[in-house]
Amino acid sequence: MKKRNIYIVLIALGTSVVLGSCKKFLDRKPLSATYDDLKQGTLEAQSFGLYSNLRSLAGFSSLPWLDFHSIRDDDAQKGSSQTDGAEINAEFETFQYTKNDWATNTYWNDHYTMIYLANKELFSADSLGVTDEASLRNVGEAYFFRAYSFFDLVKAYGEVPLLNYYYTNPADGIRPKAKVDDIYAQIDKDLDTASMYLPLNWNDAQGNSQYPGRLTSGAAKTLWAQTYLFRKNWQRVKELCQEVIASGEYALLPKFYDVWKDGLSGAGKNSKESIFEMQALIGQNGTPNYGVAWGTSQNIRQGGASVEWNLGWGWNVPTQNLVNDWNAADPRKNMTVLYSGEFDGGSAEGGYGATIPPYNKDSLGKSGFLDQPYWNKKVYSDPAMRSYTGQINNAGAADWINHRILRYADVLLMMAEASNELGDGATAAAMLEQVRARARNSGSDPNALPPVPFISQSQMRIAIKNERRWEFAMEGYRFYDLVRWGDAQSALGTLGYQPRNAWYPIPQPAIDLSGGVLVQNPNY
Repeated sequence: MKKRNIYIVLIALGTSVVLGSCKKFLDRKPLSATYDDLKQGTLEAQSFGLYSNLRSLAGFSSLPWLDFHSIRDDDAQKGSSQTDGAEINAEFETFQYTKNDWATNTYWNDHYTMIYLANKELFSADSLGVTDEASLRNVGEAYFFRAYSFFDLVKAYGEVPLLNYYYTNPADGIRPKAKVDDIYAQIDKDLDTASMYLPLNWNDAQGNSQYPGRLTSGAAKTLWAQTYLFRKNWQRVKELCQEVIASGEYALLPKFYDVWKDGLSGAGKNSKESIFEMQALIGQNGTPNYGVAWGTSQNIRQGGASVEWNLGWGWNVPTQNLVNDWNAADPRKNMTVLYSGEFDGGSAEGGYGATIPPYNKDSLGKSGFLDQPYWNKKVYSDPAMRSYTGQINNAGAADWINHRILRYADVLLMMAEASNELGDGATAAAMLEQVRARARNSGSDPNALPPVPFISQSQMRIAIKNERRWEFAMEGYRFYDLVRWGDAQSALGTLGYQPRNAWYPIPQPAIDLSGGVLVQNPNY
């Protein structure tokens, strides 16, 4: 596992950090903008800096994010080799949480870094008294990123410091934990404003997006619906999902494997189904290079196989539990799970016509063998892009792959869940069927995944839970879904999960830095 020196802060950053990250992002002509376009909002550079930090901070873009969001569930595990990041096995797979480790400290630190930068932009907006539409869009971006960061934190830790202001004196960043309800109240305020200020889309007069991947009101409302889902405010979930659906901006792609295409000339990126993606770009022969470790961190690790299979770090792989539980009739299974020793399924299953080297538990590290039986096919790298970028033999490996953070399928399944809990079984069944129909039509069997009629609220609740498991496998939804449903103990108890594990302990260095103002979570 790659490590870097990290310090825990609450947060004290200099102007040079902000300007440095913005410069890197601006140099790329980010989000397909031209330099004339960049003269729009007064706060444009600071906004682009937030996108840049989303890409560059590991707590959002690679191993620490995967640890907190995916590896803790029953369907994903660390992967890689036995020795690479071995501490993660205990920390996140068997729930022996630690108070001081690189990944856990990084996750905390990076989220508060993003909050600090968003606060700085909002302070600048207030100081300048901006009122023009372009600058208010920038303000909306800052509110979104602050809410996004706080939502990750409240899910991971429960009560956390509510740093919703800009400061330059480090002592002003030392605050006690705020109540969970207060964190959510801030998130509500931020996303209410973001949904008003962010545009419906960034299209020009011809209907072409000037800034592919840039935040929209639909992204703010989708994230907001997610936050209400965790609070079981079903009416607000339904209302926000209805607004996103009614906007007409989004739709399911015809085939499930289309969602994960990441090919030449950006093919597959920022599709109609994508509500928000983390942007990554690697040019021909590696120039320019504005990559993200998201794809590299999860692609096939070479092990003892030939150098052509040195595609990444090999983290976040499917468990035997996922493979055993998943009905083979569901086309999504072979579009999500990549099997060592087998044909990758070719284009009909999101593959590229290759046969993956074999796995043998008794041959780990030996010539010709991989260290894992299964891999995450949703980030399986395109050989054409490997050749185009020159990213072969783990030299970045798959840094061009975008992270699909918010997608339309989640809106439909949130709508289904909220409708069912509100007693509207017909709408729940209709929303569920849209997702199942796309999955069904992604394969060759028209009788696979038959429609699920509404029979009772409890029956439909189970159907929706199952659908979320299969639709979002390996995407980082399941652990937090299990927690909010109250199912974590039954699903994860045999792995070591206890009720206290719903929240992670606050990093000890942050507590030490606060001089005791910040106190540890209960039962740690």
